[in-house]
Amino acid sequence: MDLSYTPEEEEFRARLREWLTKALPTLPAKPSPDDWPGRRAYDLGWQRMLYDAGYAAVHWDAAPTLRLIFLEETERAGAPYVGANFVGLLHAGPTIAAEGTPAQRARWLPPILRGEQVWCQGFSEPDAGSDLASLRTRARRDGDAYVVTGSKIWTSHAEVADWCELLVRTDPDAPRHRGITWLAMPMDADGITVRPLRTLAGSAEFAEVFLDEVRVPVANRVGEENDGWRVTMVTLSFERGTAFVGEVVACRRVLGELAREARGNGRWDDPALRRRLGRLDAEFRALWRLTQWNVSEAEASGGVPGVGGSVFKLRYSHARQELYDTAAEILGPGALDLDRPWVLDRLSSLSYTIAAGTSQIQRGIVAERILGLPRGR
Repeated sequence: MDLSYTPEEEEFRARLREWLTKALPTLPAKPSPDDWPGRRAYDLGWQRMLYDAGYAAVHWDAAPTLRLIFLEETERAGAPYVGANFVGLLHAGPTIAAEGTPAQRARWLPPILRGEQVWCQGFSEPDAGSDLASLRTRARRDGDAYVVTGSKIWTSHAEVADWCELLVRTDPDAPRHRGITWLAMPMDADGITVRPLRTLAGSAEFAEVFLDEVRVPVANRVGEENDGWRVTMVTLSFERGTAFVGEVVACRRVLGELAREARGNGRWDDPALRRRLGRLDAEFRALWRLTQWNVSEAEASGGVPGVGGSVFKLRYSHARQELYDTAAEILGPGALDLDRPWVLDRLSSLSYTIAAGTSQIQRGIVAERILGLPRGR
């Protein structure tokens, strides 16, 4: 497989670099981490700049290789991350683009691209995290609406969201994976209560969401009733396949910064530390090549990432944790100071073997769908 870029793709890279050089100095000051209304406005403002420059649709309308170049260059330039737009741009938007009707794509995609609406993800529940198919949030059909009752947890950006990609159980008597439906729920509907959750790092980007007979129009269903598990696999393929691409570039940058820090504070003299940094450098280079391979495969199969995303997610989660454990070793006692670089990143890295499917789930996918091993009993 040829992993090199075409002249047209390199031209796209050059244009993007030139635009970033001009656009980034015009950004306003970034709001504080706890100011979620301010962060929403900041993130939507950046998305609007991308839209006006013609780069907004790169996450789902462009070829996967151009998407890869975009994520690589924006991270290297220090451009804002998607932030509050994470679910809309990297989860819900690509899913609607792939599975929605023409009317649904026309209704929901342009506001995401223009930086006008934020989405959150309503998948996990208190008793349905890794085993997502065990979800219990119930949706009862009542005429032209579903009446939804239940609760969700770890709902990203729920406190500032306009819409929620929501998984519900529409047939409690069907086998677990066959009675689930994917809905788009307006977050201003009656019966929704949002309770923010504070993480170990002190941030509150997650929330519990309680649903008390919330009416969601049937027209907001993406895919057929009871076919939501298949649609969800499309969502998760984007989450595991391309959503972390920019972070690989960021980790390679952090690795260089850690090497400079170690040279400056004397820890570079430890040969074991140097070997660890060298191995991590090789690991992230390999992950970048794996990303290119996955993107090339997606491009050849219609744009939806395949199960190779699970290989990436599994290895990247552990490599990221090891990177920030190494940062703690280099910082020494400073690793307990939350104001020092990399300390909060180390805390957040603990979630990566859980978020977007636990490492145990990813190992099962790799074993069964890639290696062809029998299902465990």
